[in-house]
Amino acid sequence: MLENGYYWRNRELRKHVSVIDGLDKPDLLLTNAVYLNAYTKEWISANIWIVDDRIVYVGEKLPANTEDIETMDCAGKYLVPGYIEPHAHPFQLYNPEQLANHVAQTGTTTLVNDNILWLLLLKKKKAFSLINELQKHPVSMYWWARFDAQTELKDDTQLFNTQEILSWIKHPAVVQGGELTSWPDLLAGDDRLLHWIQETKRQGKPIEGHLPGASEKTLTKMKLLGVNADHESMTGEDVIRRLRLGYQVGLRYSSIRPDLPQLLEELLAMNLKSYDNLTMTTDGATPGFYEDGMMNVCIEIAIEKGVPIEEAYMMASYNAAKHLSLEEQLGSIAPGRIANINILSDKDNPHPESVLAKGQWIVKDHSSQEISNVVNWEEYGIGKLTYDWELTENELQFSVPIGLDMVNDVIIKPYAIDTDIATEQLPETKKDAFLLLLDRKGKWRVNTTIRGFTDRLGGMASSYSTTGDFIFIGKNKADIILAGNRLKELGGGIVIVHEGEILLEIPLTLSGTMYDGNMRDLIEKEKQLKTILKEYGYPFSDPVYSIFFLSSTHLPHIRITQQGIVDVKKKAVLFPATMC
Repeated sequence: MLENGYYWRNRELRKHVSVIDGLDKPDLLLTNAVYLNAYTKEWISANIWIVDDRIVYVGEKLPANTEDIETMDCAGKYLVPGYIEPHAHPFQLYNPEQLANHVAQTGTTTLVNDNILWLLLLKKKKAFSLINELQKHPVSMYWWARFDAQTELKDDTQLFNTQEILSWIKHPAVVQGGELTSWPDLLAGDDRLLHWIQETKRQGKPIEGHLPGASEKTLTKMKLLGVNADHESMTGEDVIRRLRLGYQVGLRYSSIRPDLPQLLEELLAMNLKSYDNLTMTTDGATPGFYEDGMMNVCIEIAIEKGVPIEEAYMMASYNAAKHLSLEEQLGSIAPGRIANINILSDKDNPHPESVLAKGQWIVKDHSSQEISNVVNWEEYGIGKLTYDWELTENELQFSVPIGLDMVNDVIIKPYAIDTDIATEQLPETKKDAFLLLLDRKGKWRVNTTIRGFTDRLGGMASSYSTTGDFIFIGKNKADIILAGNRLKELGGGIVIVHEGEILLEIPLTLSGTMYDGNMRDLIEKEKQLKTILKEYGYPFSDPVYSIFFLSSTHLPHIRITQQGIVDVKKKAVLFPATMC
């Protein structure tokens, strides 16, 4: 068994060798298999021997004694490496364990995760204990170390300082630095950021950029400063430009940017010769986007668009493992690798009928197997929110002249408020709604309006946000207060109210951010959320991301943050937060 999720003990390594010598027996045999070899990109017939969580042999031979060994005859089947999601944000209403349980059913057996929530919620010792606990899950979970918060915090030096960052990048479960949303600061001369990048590279770990719309000049500068990869390409030309400069390029298929089909069409039209430096990512999509799985869906799109079948599987397995220096553990079916294997009915059907993760059956002959929970969230202080204040009319005082105007799901521009906002209810003839960002501890608030989110909804309250502070949106102050009171009773979540009636509750009882329940149930709740908000005037596709990104200063043009209303480009606080 992997020690702490990362290495095998010496005695285990000796046992693995003794199995080859016939002195011990494997635990599982996959016989008569045709598997994809990641090194020659061939489909080869073989028998595969597995001991505990490790592949120990791939070849023509069988053990001399097969008695009492679990055996699956894979005749007529095709085996590929377990799929890897190299860029997961495992907190989009769901929690990391819940997401892993769900996507493993369709063959994604490795997640490389954002660590931002652990920075916000936990002290470093607790956070490291938690990610070590998650290594006991059959899905392989790795992490990246954030260098910035994607928003303006009251005091970001508590979370982002050299001692904290270096501790994270040295952890064996952390396999890269980034994603680097604060790259403009790096270009502007932030030597602290540059130091963190250099130290990450000294650990042999790559840096993930966040470079939407970057020019060749900017991409070149970032490459010189140490950035290895980027997933923000929006056109085939963007992809080719990055590849030619030596970037590992992630092709995105997310709920907010489902670009993968278009990118592949353009790359194929440009006669792309090599796929070795391409991966695919769903980039932290919202729950309903994962109804049919994760990387299996990306592979299906790639095959349908005409990507060679072998390359499609490599983009979702070996290419990511090699980039992250995990190829000796993951991404291939070969001796010494973790036994993450998907068994397919056909080469061109990436939806597995059986899934092995760390040698454990997740799905066997189309039948899902039970996965035991490994995390007791209460041990880490992650549970229902409790607070000793209530939302009142005092917090719902609006007077600033500038509001937030939604251009699409996540792009927001400033606008001059021309509606009387010193009222109890805003008129339905206007698209303005009250917008309040309120400190979790009730100590400060930011009051303004938002235009384009709803034209008539009474009130919505959410503890789900970039920073974990509370967001309130609505036309009617009484409905907003009712939603806020119900949110407090739930211990966190999203509550929608109209004309004094609660229309929907999504309890997020893990620190007000994550759902503690079945992913299928959460998907249905998110569908209800979208349906209700669209009925009340939400015009875009992904309200969950609209809510989440209200404070995210890596997006243009104006945001509502802990410091106040911020002009992103100028990095200026236009209207500071008010003390309660």
